[in-house]
Amino acid sequence: MNTVRAPAVAGLFYPRDAGGLTGEIKDYLDETGADRLSPGFPKVVIVPHAGFIYSGPVAASAYDLLRPARGIVRRVVMLGPCHRVPVTGMALPGVRAFDTPLGRIAIDSAAVQALRGFPEVIDMPEAHEQEHALEVQLPFLQQVLGEFSLVPLVVGAVSTERVARVLEILWGGNETLIVISSDLSHYLTYEQAQALDAETARAIMSFDDRITHYQACGATPIGGAVIAAKHHGLAPR
Repeated sequence: MNTVRAPAVAGLFYPRDAGGLTGEIKDYLDETGADRLSPGFPKVVIVPHAGFIYSGPVAASAYDLLRPARGIVRRVVMLGPCHRVPVTGMALPGVRAFDTPLGRIAIDSAAVQALRGFPEVIDMPEAHEQEHALEVQLPFLQQVLGEFSLVPLVVGAVSTERVARVLEILWGGNETLIVISSDLSHYLTYEQAQALDAETARAIMSFDDRITHYQACGATPIGGAVIAAKHHGLAPR
């Protein structure tokens, strides 16, 4: 692999200018008022992926909990849905790095190699080229964690059990963070969205991996993460 994936939605979903982007993220993080875990930080976070003007404050409420992880987390495993290119299985980008306005993030080549035995994990650069679900998380992670390597997977038609198996391979210890990129309900009235999103939250809290794509566009990676989290005895919040 000798190519780099360039930002596709900088200037659209978030600021293209590094200074403006840093300032906007700092403002979101400083305004969360998050009740941080004491001690420690989450192993898995589920975060939304709309434009920052819409979902930035919500994403920041999760990323603010990761401030203590700076210097500890050295690898981020990130899974999100496909919006533009259909995927059968889980797609790696087939590149050596991702660029953002805040700098370059290296792909974890050892982790990629560890996934080669899974037939459902494929190299598919076209699934990543215009995909925003993973890209919009990277500036937050860069600002909160500093330097880290990345394992980015666009998840398509695959079972939650298969996703969980891949997460088991990559689970690691405190050096590995798992990020699931998913919005919840779409195109409902506010009252309908509140009711359905509350149902989805209850399912996640009870380790129910049968979330549908009507409930969350990232239902499959959420389901895989729920299975893995239950296996590892994590406490949902």
